[in-house]
Amino acid sequence: MQAKDLLIDPSREWTGASDSWQPLGFVDLDACPHDATLGALPPFPLVGLGDPAHPLASALDAIVEPPVSVEGLIRQASRTPRAAAVAIQLLRSLAGLPWERALTLESFCYGLLQGSAEHEVWLASRVAPKQRAPVGRLIVERRGSVLHMLLDRPQARNAIDRSLRDQLFEAFTIAGLDPEVRSVKLRAVGSTFSVGGDLEEFGTTRDPATAHLIRSRTLPALALAGRAEILDVRVQGACVGSGLEIAAFAGRLTATPDAWFQLPELTMGLIPGAGGCVSVPRRIGRQRAGLMILSSRRINATTALRWGLIDAIENPPTFPGS
Repeated sequence: MQAKDLLIDPSREWTGASDSWQPLGFVDLDACPHDATLGALPPFPLVGLGDPAHPLASALDAIVEPPVSVEGLIRQASRTPRAAAVAIQLLRSLAGLPWERALTLESFCYGLLQGSAEHEVWLASRVAPKQRAPVGRLIVERRGSVLHMLLDRPQARNAIDRSLRDQLFEAFTIAGLDPEVRSVKLRAVGSTFSVGGDLEEFGTTRDPATAHLIRSRTLPALALAGRAEILDVRVQGACVGSGLEIAAFAGRLTATPDAWFQLPELTMGLIPGAGGCVSVPRRIGRQRAGLMILSSRRINATTALRWGLIDAIENPPTFPGS
């Protein structure tokens, strides 16, 4: 399947006919007159090709730009079309919502996909590891008005398991409630900031409603989002999935030159569910967040800086807690 096979007339009203469904659609902006109008958006992603300054461009779900390719978008959306549709419909709905309501809506959509056939296929493909990594640990130290936090699970590339998630929630809760805490510095041990949620725990809670209620009580983003401006995060190496989703809430987010960023959840039949559908668009905009989610593509530190995902590229410190 190629982009030309998925081109859509942007003025066409979506009728909802079953034979009109496709994994995503493209609009050739270079071929559209500047006075063209946009009809009702279809329930699947609608992606622009060509001139990002075209008057129609801002209404689309994404505009293709490097390092994301048309082929990559088609490949991933074709594998998990329902997750792609839910992701885009969610991003369309979040604009202007307060962060609490936005996080709740994200959790509803994530729970919906936890019960989907696409996620079930991914779970069935998983191979259990021969050896389980030690449980996660968060080192917390208060120095005056600064709360220092250190992800300390290097054996698992700082994958966030239940233990680490709960410790982050507790520490963020303290920081969010104590007005004397003026800064929260989040760092990580080792060459990797975090590869995201611990994949070995995916699927352990099969009831989506129960999983939503757990997120409602323990999602770290809920604890600090109201004071996110005090969060200072420095990342190195991989910053993936929930690791990126939490980091993107930061008032200041910096990265080492070797850092790279990825939202791979669509490959699992899911969407970002640790706050990333809220935090990432508020840093880089809905369309670039859509590109990251739909493509599952890695971006490097240079692209992240250009897009506004990070605030600066800095050399690594001489010791991890700095």
